[in-house]
Amino acid sequence: MTTASHYRADHVGSFLRPAELLDLRSRDAANEQLADLEDKHIQGVLEKQKELGLDVFTDGELRRSNFMSDFTDAVEGFDLGDSVPRQWDDAAKSAAEKDRQVSNITGIVKSRLRQIQPLTGRELPFLKEHSPGPIKMTLPSATQFPAISFKYGVTDGVYPDPYALLTDITAIMTEDLRQLAGSGVSYLQIDAPRYSYFLDSKWCQWMQTELRVDTESMLSASLRADNACFAAAAHPGVTLAIHLCRGNNRSHWYAQGGYDAIAERLFNELAVDRFLLEYDDERSGSFEPLRYVPRNKTVVLGLVSSKISKLERKEDLLRRIEEAAKVIPLEQLALSPQCGFASTMEGNALTEADQWAKLQLVVETAREVWG
Repeated sequence: MTTASHYRADHVGSFLRPAELLDLRSRDAANEQLADLEDKHIQGVLEKQKELGLDVFTDGELRRSNFMSDFTDAVEGFDLGDSVPRQWDDAAKSAAEKDRQVSNITGIVKSRLRQIQPLTGRELPFLKEHSPGPIKMTLPSATQFPAISFKYGVTDGVYPDPYALLTDITAIMTEDLRQLAGSGVSYLQIDAPRYSYFLDSKWCQWMQTELRVDTESMLSASLRADNACFAAAAHPGVTLAIHLCRGNNRSHWYAQGGYDAIAERLFNELAVDRFLLEYDDERSGSFEPLRYVPRNKTVVLGLVSSKISKLERKEDLLRRIEEAAKVIPLEQLALSPQCGFASTMEGNALTEADQWAKLQLVVETAREVWG
């Protein structure tokens, strides 16, 4: 593990897709035509990140249909037409209304997994040629898949239980991360929304009854899996990070609860440099669990919402950073939006202008706090 990096203004990685890119995808355009348009808009988001004063750069995940499609595109064995039913947010909407408002980004494992291409093979070459600075690559955590891609009656015909599926996915991830870490990338981030299940009682119950696992055993297996990936990615000069969220699909969410239940194990056991944590509303709980973060690790406070269009006030961000600094030293903190702006290609309910304004606020606030 490298020394914690001091990217004070950070972002989770995904950006809203421009309308013409979404339109071309909807018309099932030829691959070459689509790639040319992706190149054009990725160049645009790289230039915008530089203009705003960010110090680390992503392609906005503009080539992906969702934040984990780099994995499902590269690995055979998923039935993307099937899914495990999940309820998004707690609003008083019918199931049909919810289904219309969120994307099906899951997919059920139906056969033995087989990798057919590098996970970031379509993304990295262009970034290495065009990025104006250090490159951040984002990948889904191996722990993402047992909860959303294991379906009894289908997957258990291939993998006997969710743990066996996690083992196979971890093996694929570790080999890819080992190669990626030596390819000139400066920052590797694993996106791990499934830890939120351990924070929310209804999802703990779901794991026991539907996924048929013991929650403590699954937490231990998840930590081992992510650490195997980080061990493979450990390389001189490469920052390792994990992003934890509670669901992010067209401004919807599925889990709530503070980090208290797993903070001591999570912050101490995961071999990362940076934790990107959601702290944008009351669903995230207090800063108190940050007392467990070791002195050699950085917490990136996700204080700016990527789900709503309203721009936060700088004075409120400064106040909350000050509050967090009462629990963990200020030099161990950084700032970002709470999640990506487009975990699915349809994106959250805000405009590109809103998105860039929020990132500008992150940069300006970080400069004021840390210089």
